[in-house]
Amino acid sequence: MAGSGAPAPLPGPSGPGSALEEEEEEEEDEEPSLGCDGDLEVNPYDGLPFSSRYYELLRQRRELPVWTAKYSFMEHLEGSSGIVLVSGPPGTGKSTQIPQWCAEYALSMSFAHGLVACTQPHSLAALSLSLRVADEMDLNLGHEVGYCVPHEDCCTADTILRFCSDEMLLREMTSEPLLRQYGVVVLDEAQERTVPTDALLGLLKDVLRQRPALRLVIVTSPALEPRLRAFCGDPPVVRVPGHGSPPQLLHREPPAHGSVAAACQAVLDIHRRQEPGNVLVFLASEQEISECCAAIQTEAVALSPALGPLLVLPLHPGVGRAAQRLYETPEEGRERRVIVTHWLGDSSFSLGTVHFVIDSGLELRSVYNPRIRAESQVLRPISRSQAESRMQRAAGSPPGTCLRLYSEAFEQRMPPSPAPQVGETSLSRLVLLLKRLDIADMGQCDFLDRPAPESLMQALEDLDYLAALDDDGNLSEVGIIMSEFPLDPQLAKALIASCEFDCVEEMVSLAAMLTASPCFVPLSTHLEEAVALRRRALLHPSGDHFTLINIFNAFQQYAGDEGWCRKQGLSAEALRLAATVRAELLEAMRRIELPVSPPAFGSDANALNIQRALISGYFLKVARDIDGSGNYVMLTHKHVAHLAPASGYLLRAPPRRLPPWVLYHEFTISQDNCLQVVSEIQPQMLVELAPQYYLSNLPPSEGRDLLMELREKVVAAEEAAPAEAELAEGARREEDEPADVCVLQ
Repeated sequence: MAGSGAPAPLPGPSGPGSALEEEEEEEEDEEPSLGCDGDLEVNPYDGLPFSSRYYELLRQRRELPVWTAKYSFMEHLEGSSGIVLVSGPPGTGKSTQIPQWCAEYALSMSFAHGLVACTQPHSLAALSLSLRVADEMDLNLGHEVGYCVPHEDCCTADTILRFCSDEMLLREMTSEPLLRQYGVVVLDEAQERTVPTDALLGLLKDVLRQRPALRLVIVTSPALEPRLRAFCGDPPVVRVPGHGSPPQLLHREPPAHGSVAAACQAVLDIHRRQEPGNVLVFLASEQEISECCAAIQTEAVALSPALGPLLVLPLHPGVGRAAQRLYETPEEGRERRVIVTHWLGDSSFSLGTVHFVIDSGLELRSVYNPRIRAESQVLRPISRSQAESRMQRAAGSPPGTCLRLYSEAFEQRMPPSPAPQVGETSLSRLVLLLKRLDIADMGQCDFLDRPAPESLMQALEDLDYLAALDDDGNLSEVGIIMSEFPLDPQLAKALIASCEFDCVEEMVSLAAMLTASPCFVPLSTHLEEAVALRRRALLHPSGDHFTLINIFNAFQQYAGDEGWCRKQGLSAEALRLAATVRAELLEAMRRIELPVSPPAFGSDANALNIQRALISGYFLKVARDIDGSGNYVMLTHKHVAHLAPASGYLLRAPPRRLPPWVLYHEFTISQDNCLQVVSEIQPQMLVELAPQYYLSNLPPSEGRDLLMELREKVVAAEEAAPAEAELAEGARREEDEPADVCVLQ
């Protein structure tokens, strides 16, 4: 490398080793300036001269702890081993630098074996990293560097480095099981233990046996390194050092007034003491994040301006592109940033110069129970490895401070590592995708932690009820079509059924609204009454599913006007996402040549057809009001639930009777046990459309007895129909027989 500070040379055909050795030798003689005096260095990816910002960012990159491991990493990547394991604490630069080095390796091979894919367990992290890496590589996002997350693909034919969510790469394998377009696959943040990442670990091991030239890079935290080494057959390991000295660790007894108030007070105390550095706060849920941000901003107004500005930044999946504010250069040198997050910030984001970490030690997670086909909201302690990762965020020179809002005794009771999500999630969608990959027996798929047999059996049973499997347990024709849609199997089946019942336009809108984030925004107390009045105009008498279609149609009618959305208390961003999802679903239906019926929303016949399509997919999610006062008992188990406060049935004025039978979209076991998105159905329709063996397998209840009585009547009517038809046909034939008459000659 020249003394002018040119970027590290890309590995040539002779291999990365010699080039990197030259780089290390020349860096010793490097001048402080990384300017580009004399001849301009050219970016090998697009052929354009590097900008001054490239050199500025290059200087920052070389200060990252991961940079010291570059030579070792490139040497192992060039070697004969198909898998390279990278282990290191968060915030050391692994997620931004490793993909760039893999792109250098692929370029040195002239992309002979394919491009580079880098997965992230969270879509927001994939988007954020692609923006940062494109900036560091001095390339345009959407060209040489791109991202692909659910409902948003920012890649072209020119993309050589692709960041994607792990779910998207898993779906890609259903159409190209060997991933031949990729020469290097990076599985980042493997310690997050998401279902798609765990599945990819096993599937890619099999791909390597058939494609020895493929390189698989697994990036993880030190806590999971031993298990991954054993799982992958003891591959080479590149260990990344941490940030200088460990932080000072403080414990505080659990606050009586709650974690939010304690965290807010700790932030304000740090700011009042004028100790330099940004603050990172870990709380349990999105609701706590919002409450904490609002509390800090309210209290900050009363602080002395001499303390400097306080910028509060929430970080959770709902913030979307606003997460990029984490990487913006502060306008004022004295500005202090307070990043308030939950489990999303454990490792997925490089959060810069954090000097203080405040950790509540709790997280709110959804845990699926296969016995009752419902999720529970569980507030539980984080793991010790998560606590260690959070503490490492404050490491550096000089070391920072980590304040734990829990005692050392509480810490000792924490589990050693986070629970793998494959044991806490419904597996129906995963089993459907694996069946599409011709993995008939789940025992053929290698998992780091095998799913519970009960969860697998429940997933297979649900797919069988939905007619997604044939008699041999393989995907049926319906199952193959269901796997084409990026939807939960029940919603995919309802969408397919809409083709039979001529309500495709309406079901596509509904599927998009159910897939996108919730469209209703929380309201201030003084606005609730006025907005509720306007929302009532959008309510549909047939139920919440129909109300969602109403809202989407109105949004389209008003051309996506944000002012209209604000007046109705609706999220314009969520509705725009729904429009994108809808277009994707329609494109998929046309690609597989499913019929699309014209719109007919508003007619009675169309409302009945939508109900039929919904029951075809959601007959597993039906509840009955047992006493006429809103106490709904699930048919598949005996939990009692109530309608959510936001349900249209409770918002009507004047109030009307509650429906005796409802179909619901979601049921979460929490403090209020609410059914989300419900619509009235007729039990006769359920008997006609649900599989007979499903009804027979329902647990004993009054609701089951009523359905079986209805079923007997339907069967009797069906058996009587041919006899009546035969009698009618006989009578018709008698009428048609010619009578004895004289024929004139």
